Amino acid sequence: MKAQELRDLDDDALLDHIATARRDLFGLRLQHATGELENTAGLGIAKRSLARAMTQARDRGIEPSEINHG
Repeated sequence: MKAQELRDLDDDALLDHIATARRDLFGLRLQHATGELENTAGLGIAKRSLARAMTQARDRGIEPSEINHG
């Protein structure tokens, strides 16, 4: 999701997106560790997507430690 799209989300939707991005990243890491991941570039894309969302959350005053981890 692009930065502008993240800016347009309300706080609850942003938190949901962060939770989903964390679950997706965990799944990709697990696949990578077990050798099942074919597209390793997806790992970097997922990391950047999560970082982009967390940056937007910090800009809004939501601390990463307050975000529900799933």
